[in-house]
Amino acid sequence: MKIEKMLKRYRVDHGRHFRLKDHDPADTHGLQSELKPQAKELLASGVQELSRLQDVLAAQDRRGLLLIFQAMDTAGKDGTIKHVMSGVNPQGVQVSSFKAPSAEELDHDYLWRTMKCLPERGHIGIFNRSYYEEVLVVRVHPQLLESQKLPKPLVTKHVWQERFEDINNFERYLTRNGIAVVKFFLHVSKKEQKRRFMERLDTPDKNWKFSSSDVKERQCWDEYQEAYEDMIGHTAKEHAPWYVVPADNKWFTRLVVSQAVVDALKGMNLKYPKVSGAERTALAEARRQLENE
Repeated sequence: MKIEKMLKRYRVDHGRHFRLKDHDPADTHGLQSELKPQAKELLASGVQELSRLQDVLAAQDRRGLLLIFQAMDTAGKDGTIKHVMSGVNPQGVQVSSFKAPSAEELDHDYLWRTMKCLPERGHIGIFNRSYYEEVLVVRVHPQLLESQKLPKPLVTKHVWQERFEDINNFERYLTRNGIAVVKFFLHVSKKEQKRRFMERLDTPDKNWKFSSSDVKERQCWDEYQEAYEDMIGHTAKEHAPWYVVPADNKWFTRLVVSQAVVDALKGMNLKYPKVSGAERTALAEARRQLENE
């Protein structure tokens, strides 16, 4: 299986002609259920390679990686993050989840709360939801703009286009400062979402995952699909691509995400720092002292 071909199928870095209907949530790139062991092997090797690359990223300490996950409820963000990052050093990864903004956050611009969570150089930062909620849930429920205390003259019919521009400029700024940005939309079908909701209701150990608000948001399915399509179309850039990842089959979702993260790290041309002559002399002296103990 050629990983490069698979990733190209789901990567969107020029969104001008993007259409969500062209992407099948049940797609598995030809890998059928009977070939799941092959997918597990690829996932395992991807996690192992990710661990190696993370070590070099930390040692070099010049670049960082920001991974953004957006999806409808039940698409599997939490499970994907857990599985894909299972082999990395937790000291070098920070996961930030963004829910409804607090009173303090509403007193700032909408990027403020995410800026505080950006990854350091040498680290991987993961946003479970992000500033993209500002062109998704706020767009589907525009009354939320009222709580953001924006001056009324600034809330025009162009507000969403302006936010796309702000986000594009922000991500361009990050990449110009050595922080790579890779974004994932886990694309689940309405039918599969219903099945997973029913599973949560039918399984006592999963009841805690269900909220009545989930069903309420499901009633806005079409509006969310339109918002996602417009969002990806306006913010998919070569320097900050989106991956529209089929999410009806969790094993395949995790495979695509793991390979995309590895691909992003490989694209940084990471190398361990070179040891200077003086440092080599110091290392040799340290060795001599240890051997003579």
